[in-house]
Formats: sequence, structure tokens, C-alpha cells
Amino acid sequence: MTLRLDKLPDRTPVRMSLSVDPELASALSDYAEIYRQTYGAEEKPEALIPAMIESFLASDAGFKRARRALHSNASKGD
Repeated sequence: MTLRLDKLPDRTPVRMSLSVDPELASALSDYAEIYRQTYGAEEKPEALIPAMIESFLASDAGFKRARRALHSNASKGD
């Protein structure tokens, strides 16, 4: 049988840990507070960080071009 929807990709979360300097930690806490004030929903910074990174990467045209080239070269065996 053929479906219009392809099989979904692996969506298993990958746990990563990172360390940030105190200034960035403070900025992330402030962002979470502004988010709460804006949307009325409290979220911890660590819950917002993945969406922030996804948004950043999606808006970086240079990264997208380089990533396509990277995967293109990898599929050619380079």
C-alpha cells in the first residue's frame, strides 16, 4: 500500500548537556520571565533553549547552504 505520508523519522529525543557562563544563564532566565509575561505560560529556560536553537538555525542561510554542501559531499563519498 502507498500512503501520501512517508514513514515518520526517528523522533527520539537526544539528551545533551551544556555549560553556559553566568551572564548567558541570567539572560536565559530573563528570557523565560519575559516569555511568561508575554504568553502567560511559565517555561524553564532549558525547555525554551531547543526552540531557540531551532529558530536560530532555521534563520541562518549560510548554515543551510553549508549543511547542504556537507551532506552532498558526504553522499559522494568525500
